[in-house]
Amino acid sequence: MSRSILFVTGTRADFGKLEPLAVAARDAGYSVSFFVTGMHMLPAYGLTKIEVHRVTGVRVVEFLNQRDGDPQDIVFAKTVIGFSDQLRVEQPDLVVVHGDRVEALATALVCATNYVRCAHIEGGEVSGTIDELFRHCNTKLATYHFVSSQTARRRILAMGETESRTYVIGSPELDVHSAPSGVTMAQVCERYGIPFRSFGIVIFHPVTSEIAEIGKQAADLFSALEKSGRHFVVIRPNNDPGSDAIVEVIRALPAERFRVIPSMRFSHFSELLRNASVIVGNSSTGVREAPFLGVPSLDVGTRQTNRCLAESGRQAAAGDLKEILTFLEKVWGQRFEPSSEFGEGGAANNFLNILNDSAFWECPMQKHFYDASAGFA
Repeated sequence: MSRSILFVTGTRADFGKLEPLAVAARDAGYSVSFFVTGMHMLPAYGLTKIEVHRVTGVRVVEFLNQRDGDPQDIVFAKTVIGFSDQLRVEQPDLVVVHGDRVEALATALVCATNYVRCAHIEGGEVSGTIDELFRHCNTKLATYHFVSSQTARRRILAMGETESRTYVIGSPELDVHSAPSGVTMAQVCERYGIPFRSFGIVIFHPVTSEIAEIGKQAADLFSALEKSGRHFVVIRPNNDPGSDAIVEVIRALPAERFRVIPSMRFSHFSELLRNASVIVGNSSTGVREAPFLGVPSLDVGTRQTNRCLAESGRQAAAGDLKEILTFLEKVWGQRFEPSSEFGEGGAANNFLNILNDSAFWECPMQKHFYDASAGFA
């Protein structure tokens, strides 16, 4: 009987990172399933669970873990209960979670308390919000760590994790961006009603530690973009607390300058990004995918603090009108040398090679803090 792997996905973003790994595992003969929850289940965010159902040869279990407006602690509690029930039904050999979302934290905790093997994708990274705390908590809860860079690996080891549990595989979504998207830009424009030939992408998410100011930040940012005279495709923010204030600003944008889209199919977004003149906002796309493709990016605010070291990346406060306009004027449409900081597009193969090693499955469940400075636990 093949081993079973359960992938947990709560957003369009983490699914783009998990899908290449899941497909590789499926094709290698593993029994693969998805636990689909979070934003995927909400119509206001594009009902992106549909994207998961499009993956053939896998089983999909849906769980509605929130109502619009639920605080993160309530979402966490609901997810713990729902995933705990599912874990007892499915009994997977391995659960795979990603990043820093509350759904990943809840499911990693359930795995730890039930002694189920859990692999954490893209741990060891930093940001300027509560997401970083969630990510580091996931590191301590998870059995294994599949990180995107040597820098992330060093941080994992600094947290007392062992080398034998920590693997550098690169960032999985780059696997998709390293290959042709499979669609044309004309098809993307037709499907999503994009009338612009020259455009930038804007993705601006709430920062949970700055809820009181996030509406003003959004207003300042979009005011600057409007003053630039350029055209933009705007992807709606995630559903973290504070998103309503951003959406309110987005609703008032002039349609002749801004095309607002709730969500996009991953292949179509990949093609859109390849053809964008710039990307602006605080999405991780600006620090990973954009530099990998050589697309100039402007990181706005504190959400991705210290995450982008690529030559193509810049940083500005949301209220810094001069810096934003200067960025748009100087680099619009330029292309930079691609960055391999987060890998070169082979994460799925690296992941599969590790799974196929019997030593991976023999790793003991009980973890011990490893003090690298002392050389012993």
